[in-house]
Amino acid sequence: MSVLEELKKRSGNACELCGATDELNVYEVPPVSTGGIDGSILACATCTGQIENPDTTDANHWRCLNDSMWSEHDAVKVVAWRMLSRLKEEGWPKDLLDMMYMEDEALEWAKATGEGLAESEKIIHRDVNGVILENGDNVVLVKDLKVKGSSMVAKQGTAVRRISLDRENAEYIEGKVDGQQIVIITKYVKKT
Repeated sequence: MSVLEELKKRSGNACELCGATDELNVYEVPPVSTGGIDGSILACATCTGQIENPDTTDANHWRCLNDSMWSEHDAVKVVAWRMLSRLKEEGWPKDLLDMMYMEDEALEWAKATGEGLAESEKIIHRDVNGVILENGDNVVLVKDLKVKGSSMVAKQGTAVRRISLDRENAEYIEGKVDGQQIVIITKYVKKT
């Protein structure tokens, strides 16, 4: 059974956020590490579009979160928390956030993208050229790097695929080089 089929079964063929039944697709909740049914939700095109493009957010559409925030599935709660955090200046979302309960692990997942933080509080990772890096991006090393704790040298031009960002330090990312997970300083990489 595909992830889409499993999500349709789990949700009763309706958007897990607003309940719409048209234009349903799998939405992998970032930062994507596992994906699959536990890391995804079934969402309509309207919800997905507004999640991915904050400029198009219609606060009244998200009043549906009053129901979906109580979902038993962490991925749904994570998206509900993020959208309520994005809209908290509206007033009513703040009340829902105060009522919402999430396990620590799910709350950490919800906060992983920095949603709900003021721009000045967000940790922004930038490559050597100042381009913003995101979880899952691919980068190339711009100089040879000695890997601490090993005799390995990661050569200039080495591609590092599907990086992860350090949520506490804007200068660090993680990625695999020659099958080994290493920490890399952002000023030594260029986004591809």
